[in-house]
Amino acid sequence: MQKYDLVCFDMDGVLTKLRSSWCWVHQCFDVDNEPAYQAYCNGEIDESEFMRRDIGLWIAKKPDVTIDEIAKLFQDMPLIGGIQETIACLKANGIRSVIVSGGIDKAALLIKNEFGFDDFAADEICTNPDGTLTGEGSLVVDLRDKGINVRHFIEKYGTTPERTVSIGNSYTDIPMFKNTGMSIAFNPTDHYTSDAATYTVVSDNIADVLDYILEEDK
Repeated sequence: MQKYDLVCFDMDGVLTKLRSSWCWVHQCFDVDNEPAYQAYCNGEIDESEFMRRDIGLWIAKKPDVTIDEIAKLFQDMPLIGGIQETIACLKANGIRSVIVSGGIDKAALLIKNEFGFDDFAADEICTNPDGTLTGEGSLVVDLRDKGINVRHFIEKYGTTPERTVSIGNSYTDIPMFKNTGMSIAFNPTDHYTSDAATYTVVSDNIADVLDYILEEDK
């Protein structure tokens, strides 16, 4: 009998080869967000202000930048190997897959559509009617508790925490782990994440998580 119904994937550092989709845009614009990143890590600013400062860097570089231009940048974003195989295999086994990320929604949408994920939750970049950026971001996934979004998807797809798997790579994913029956630290960035997970997988191919999800499914 199938043991799991739902797998919740973090995006940045799990489905991508990047620290974050935000940093990918910074790289494309050749801007440095390290001061804002340090301020956030030190608790000097909240996540909304962090987004505001990041978006402000892009607008300062290109005042008329549009959301379509930002979305287009993600077409060249480096992704981890094996996503197609992983999602196809989960789907074949009747298991839904979703993305839960503090990254940018346009990046998550692109990955969802390209590989066939069922749904996603990620932060939004606010725009004016003409598509230019307002300078604000909308906090959809609170990095202090991604478990909120996991519980939402568990309810939406009519399953239970015990029948759900979460996959993440950093300490902000630990609240996801705590809300699922099985958790996988994929290329974890710190020992806290691997310590909190059921399993740890270090690989350049996300399909390696299937050994754990489907083995437990038998």
